[in-house]
Amino acid sequence: MPKMPKGMFKRGSSFYVRRKVAGKDRWMSLGPDFAVACRALLRLRIGESVRPRQQGDEVRVSDAATGWLESYIATARAPKQQRLTASRVRLYLLPALGGRLLRDVTPDDLRKYRLGLERLELSPQTVSHVLSDARCLFAWAEESGILSKSPVPRKLLPGLQERVPDRLTDEEVEVLVGLPEPFGFVVRLGLATGLRWAELCRCQSRHAENGWLVVSQTKSGKVRRVPLGGELASEISTHVGRLVPFREADPGTFSWHVRRMSGSSGFTRT
Repeated sequence: MPKMPKGMFKRGSSFYVRRKVAGKDRWMSLGPDFAVACRALLRLRIGESVRPRQQGDEVRVSDAATGWLESYIATARAPKQQRLTASRVRLYLLPALGGRLLRDVTPDDLRKYRLGLERLELSPQTVSHVLSDARCLFAWAEESGILSKSPVPRKLLPGLQERVPDRLTDEEVEVLVGLPEPFGFVVRLGLATGLRWAELCRCQSRHAENGWLVVSQTKSGKVRRVPLGGELASEISTHVGRLVPFREADPGTFSWHVRRMSGSSGFTRT
């Protein structure tokens, strides 16, 4: 295919151009034929009246999903979540709705999509994640101007039963904090601060200031100051550099070693 004219881009099987409508960038479909799309773009540039294609006319769900992943998800979610979202789209959304025109998807189609997911015996949490992706995709399509109105109905997502938080017994805690180093120290640090595994792995001794641990690289992006007890603050002062000598990618390996040494089958560190 020849080089595309400036301003034209392709998503899935169709060509598009962005146009300003009411002060906002909107996608205008130029169709799947490259020559026809070039002629339509030329007429737009010389000021001819070109009837825009109806919103979503030739935009399939698969095309919209590609644009959503490349523009919205790539900037709104962390790398790990980007990979998980792309995987859910590939495994569930595209087989069920990928070939449908965006404008033809109805609320009942999405209800049937949910029923199909539940028949796969996925966990309610997974079904909720998959449907949340679909809701986000259609909202993005509406905001981008390629769909006049999102078809997602109310109460599409299943209700999730709230779980009682798992809790270690006092006897288990006593065994865990007394484990050989560095495992015992990491457990004590985690229990005292409540930090996620990734946050623990990024902590350095210099982050401890006047009885507080300053946590800057957090999931929310906000800086947190976590109070440290006197004994833990003194223990941290004996460390130099990283406080946790394990890799961020190895929470499962750490948990396995702790369970093996302590006999506590309920211990986990994520």
